[in-house]
Amino acid sequence: MFLKLKNCHNIKDFRKLAKQRIPSPLFHYIDGGSDDEFTLNRNTEAFNKCSLIPNVLAGIKKVDLSCTLFGTKMDMPFFFSPTAMQRLFHHDGEKAVARVADREGLMVGVSTIGTVSIEELANITKCPKIFQLYIHKDKALTYDLINRVKAANYNAIALTVDTVVGGNRERDLYTGMTTPPKLTLKSLLSFAAHPEWTLNYIFRKKFELAQVKDYIKQGSDITSSIVDYINDQMEPSVSWDDAKDAIKKWDGPFALKGIASVEDAKKAVDIGATAIMISNHGGRQLDGSVSPFDILPEIVDAVGDKLEIILDGGIRRGTHILKALSLGAKACSGGRIYLYALAGGGEKGVQRIVTKLKEELNRDMMLMGCDSIKKLNKKNIKFI
Repeated sequence: MFLKLKNCHNIKDFRKLAKQRIPSPLFHYIDGGSDDEFTLNRNTEAFNKCSLIPNVLAGIKKVDLSCTLFGTKMDMPFFFSPTAMQRLFHHDGEKAVARVADREGLMVGVSTIGTVSIEELANITKCPKIFQLYIHKDKALTYDLINRVKAANYNAIALTVDTVVGGNRERDLYTGMTTPPKLTLKSLLSFAAHPEWTLNYIFRKKFELAQVKDYIKQGSDITSSIVDYINDQMEPSVSWDDAKDAIKKWDGPFALKGIASVEDAKKAVDIGATAIMISNHGGRQLDGSVSPFDILPEIVDAVGDKLEIILDGGIRRGTHILKALSLGAKACSGGRIYLYALAGGGEKGVQRIVTKLKEELNRDMMLMGCDSIKKLNKKNIKFI
């Protein structure tokens, strides 16, 4: 059945719409994980191991969803996690996502492997921004990116620490996914079956990796798989000293993205990080690794009073966010939740999923008998 944007009410609907609107290699790049995709699936399933405990007759008239993260106020405790190559999924890419963040008072993540430049996004939107940094083999490139982000007045940097090598993303091997996309026998029929996407790709602004195109031809002018790009360009021996050096050079709010153990969370505190994003790269790296929600309570107990904790990944419902906040997360972030919407409906799609998520959060807080997310705590949770 042909699905329309107006009939999308949850992330499952937006996933179906994305599958309908974009070529198969691109859909499976968004949708897939590594190896057997155990971790990809566990990231969401983990939320089912506990229940919310509501309180009734609370007399609530208005709910406060606002929170402060990286010293910046947001209108709800969720932001757009940085994701790569967004203009592959819709020709407006990061610009569409940032405009929604602007209207909704959210923070937007901007990737090193993004397709709209650091500077352009700073010029067209005023929303808070966090830049996702990788440590490249070319350290001069890494430091130049930090300087550009600082000049553009971004609010924070998140250093991704879980991609020393690219994960085994087998769906991309089957579909022939590359950046930029290329026509192969595997993908030809899928591109032909999506003429609107194909015409936009051909006739609109040239696809390129906007942050690094002046330094690296791979991924912009030279076709590459994303895993090959990671393996060729990123520093595999990145260390805690590298992270500490990046924190010093940035000299502002700084998160480590990809923390998944208590020991590493403590080290993040020791080197001066102000936040951590508990993440496994959306189940796209080490399959079988712990889900963010499963490890969240242990990390909160260890360092929750020393830095801001963000749960990244697996979010599909407002109740997932409430569970994470109840266990001590300061906020949540996600990628697929808005990439499906971007691929399926562009800016209007992203706006609709954010509106739906905000409606869910307001409704769920009312049903919980709680008028502020700041009042959520472990008493709201019962493990099954």
